[in-house]
Amino acid sequence: MPVNTPATLSLQLQVPQKRIRDILRGLYGTLPQGLSRWELDQEMTDAVRAAVGPGSASDSLLWTLEIGDQVRRREVHDAYGGQQQGGISTPRRIPDILVFTDPVKGARYGYEKFEGLREDGSYSYTGEGQRGDQVFVRGNVALRDAAKNGQIIRVFTTRGPVATYVGSFSTGEPTYRVETIPDVDGKWRRGIIFNLIPIDADATLLPLYGGGKVSGPNIADWTPPDFSDVVIEFDAPLPAGERVVSRLEFELQAGFGGWLKSEGLIPSRLTLPSGAFAIEPDLYVESNGWIVEAKKSTARTYVRTAIGQVLDYAHVAKGAGIAAVPMVLLPGKPADDLIGLMNELGITVAVRSESGFELLVP
Repeated sequence: MPVNTPATLSLQLQVPQKRIRDILRGLYGTLPQGLSRWELDQEMTDAVRAAVGPGSASDSLLWTLEIGDQVRRREVHDAYGGQQQGGISTPRRIPDILVFTDPVKGARYGYEKFEGLREDGSYSYTGEGQRGDQVFVRGNVALRDAAKNGQIIRVFTTRGPVATYVGSFSTGEPTYRVETIPDVDGKWRRGIIFNLIPIDADATLLPLYGGGKVSGPNIADWTPPDFSDVVIEFDAPLPAGERVVSRLEFELQAGFGGWLKSEGLIPSRLTLPSGAFAIEPDLYVESNGWIVEAKKSTARTYVRTAIGQVLDYAHVAKGAGIAAVPMVLLPGKPADDLIGLMNELGITVAVRSESGFELLVP
């Protein structure tokens, strides 16, 4: 790493990076050809410090890092404070929460199977606690209550001492889920998986959920989902009715897959690359080009969500040269105006019927 960059100097001097770059251009002209950022030797660093002058920093600390900046983690803590060990840091000098994730180190303990960038753009992050069940203390409490307390979550990826600033995040809904994960000794325990959503961030800097890599489109064998896939928070269990509704959605998918096979059609899994991550509809029928998104309810909010999702899948599939006919799978017929809306959008509606399933083709 160079002696200094505008990012590291901005942390030390508490001035915006733009001001530092303006000073550098005034002293040395434009950025040398072939370089994407300023790399300062000691002489240049001293010149910038002299140009900024003493006492120019504001009494209130500024967040000066820009998305993609690489600095040493200790430089972040030198500027803002906070715990220098662990993944969640709560510096007292700023109201923000700092989150550090090391994908390479996490993979040693199997964390890559539980955290990473998901297809909806959210980021799953494993809470603190290396041994035993993870509980809501210290950093885990801070992260859980960040949105309630109006705190911004600033995410970094780390590799050794170097931290790359990904951007600002908040917590999504639900704020977290609980899964069975390994500890550092390989023993299984209850782990807290936080659901972080970007405010202003570069998602391409984050690892993918499950440790996978984005490649080209992939069509694979489909297997029906199982109710055991549903994760229930151990400290706030879902009501029995909610568990039944969740189970119905999986049974709906399984039933539709079985009906397709009885009709001589083969359901598949379709994985599509989309930007930094991969997206996957609930089912894909290659022979007909059906891209299927299932929802557990015919309520308007669920149908609206299904419409957006299935049109997104179809758009990405067509861009990858794959035949795509959008289809929404529901447990019953929705309101007539919603059927009309989907007809206008070219979406086939599949609904459960006494004989199996009925297709409402636009």
